[in-house]
Order: sequence, then structure tokens, then C-alpha cells
Amino acid sequence: MKCPRRAGASNREMARVRASELVATAVVAIGLCTAPTVGDVGGCGATATSLDFATYSFDRKVIDCQRCKQCSLPSNTCRTACNRNAPTNVSWPSTCNPLQHDGDVCIRALKAASCGEYASFVDDVAPTEPTECDFCHLVADAGRGVGDL
Repeated sequence: MKCPRRAGASNREMARVRASELVATAVVAIGLCTAPTVGDVGGCGATATSLDFATYSFDRKVIDCQRCKQCSLPSNTCRTACNRNAPTNVSWPSTCNPLQHDGDVCIRALKAASCGEYASFVDDVAPTEPTECDFCHLVADAGRGVGDL
């Protein structure tokens, strides 16, 4: 397929233009292909460590209190988070073993959440959980399968 020739351009000028366009395209492609994976910067080759429950629950309680105050949220969950003597609301099953990276991602998501989102996280009736903080997603038993007696 022949490329249309620019008015007054010689073959040599056309070859130079095509070569520079090819180089620019290659540089962009290399840049995009060598970029780190979003959300996983620095994880390659690192040893996976378990999330320390005491440290995470303390950090989570502090962030919950800060965000509750920042967003003026009046829930009992907020009052508990801001009460130093109250136990933490954080829990996960004994069979769950979240990683430190999971906790870090959760904390970042909590800090980035809007006040409307945070209100749903600390709701006393039906609290929600950011997907980043759902370390051990439990699936409720759906009952017997077809053909089970």
C-alpha cells in the first residue's frame, strides 16, 4: 500500500518522517509495557508476611475515629472507635490469614473514602465493608445442592 505523499515532499523527507513516527511509537510502547502493575509496586520478590491483628486493629480504630470526626458521623461504631477503653470492632475468622499488604491496601482505601462511603462503613444497622478490607470473604451456605437428600 502506498502512503500518500505530502505536497512537495521528497522520498527522503517522507522516509525521515516515517522513521521518526516509528521511533516515537516504539518509545511509547516500551514505556507502557515496562510500567509496574497498578497497586502492586514493590511486591516482586518480597516475602509475604501475615497481617498482625493487634497492629491492624489499632490502626483501623484510629482511622475510624479520625474519619468519624472529619465527617461528623454520630454512630455507635464511631463512639466505640473514639473510646480508647472500648475494644476494637475488627475481627476475622481464625481460618483467615490476611497479609500485611492486604492491611495496607485496606487502610489506604479507608483514608481515600468519601464521607458518604465512610458513613456506610460505620453504620450501626447494616455496615458495609470496602472490598479492599474484605480479607476473608465468607460465602454463606446455600443449602443442599440439586440431587442431595
